[in-house]
Amino acid sequence: MIHPIPAGTRDVLPDEMRELRAIDERLRGTFEVAGYGEIWTPMVEYEEVLRAGDDNAADAAYRMFDDHGQVLALRSDMTIPIARVVATRFAVADEPLRLCYSAHAYRTVGRKTGQQAEFMQTGVELIGVPGEDGEAEVVTLTLSALENAGLARHRIGVGDGSLYRKLLAALDVPDDAHRELLDCLSRRDLVGLERRVDALGLARDARDLLVGLPERRGGPEVLDRPDGPAAEALARLRGLYEALEARGVGDRVILDLGLVRDLGYYTGAVFELYDPAVGFALGGGGRYDDLIGRFGEARPACGIALDVQRVHIAQAAEEEQR
Repeated sequence: MIHPIPAGTRDVLPDEMRELRAIDERLRGTFEVAGYGEIWTPMVEYEEVLRAGDDNAADAAYRMFDDHGQVLALRSDMTIPIARVVATRFAVADEPLRLCYSAHAYRTVGRKTGQQAEFMQTGVELIGVPGEDGEAEVVTLTLSALENAGLARHRIGVGDGSLYRKLLAALDVPDDAHRELLDCLSRRDLVGLERRVDALGLARDARDLLVGLPERRGGPEVLDRPDGPAAEALARLRGLYEALEARGVGDRVILDLGLVRDLGYYTGAVFELYDPAVGFALGGGGRYDDLIGRFGEARPACGIALDVQRVHIAQAAEEEQR
């Protein structure tokens, strides 16, 4: 008899589990040596807490009720719970705060998509360091952690999570069209994006900007557009790229002006980790300066989370290709 398990979950057997633990320990070891203290939060949160952080985060894979009838949900990421902890337990703590974690998170996925509803995340959150200095620290540390975990070909995509949203507002795109356009970007569906932009009937310059900017991906040359509504975001990205070059990791950076993240709390730089040996992202993150303020006093913050199982697959794929 076959006894099924929930869609998007899987059993992990001893050989694979040993390898996953080893990768997780190398990642966390790198973070802890850099001064990041490990934090643990409950697997379940009140749904209203997750919704305060981000409406998309409240779209939990699993919900339940406590004995008082309040709705609980399994966390969909670690950033919102850590923002809650920082606002309440570290309200008067000296900055910067450097925190790391290793925990399971849960997301809604379609049936028979092959995507994981349950996954193991290891990551860092840097609280209290604004601008490119904080972002460069988080990026450099994450790249180093992946190297210590056995990867050699990994790269990081760097964009600005507010860039396209500000373009839509500046070019008077109707509010009800924003979600579809951002969904196309998050799926990297540039053909669908172009079709939806064309349907808006915008002026030629506005249309070309909305369609052409997300196609710009590569080195610092993609930032060579100093004027217009994108100028501020491009200047921030140039400053971050220069900070990463100064730290010796500029050759691992892919500047991507179409990069957005599903969660809406990002306010500036956003990141995705890649390895050419596999066809999916290993993790991601970004700057979220407004999120902690939803639970207490606002503080600048930046972080990255890695999917340990995906890192394991990339490590095995690299070894096979050597």
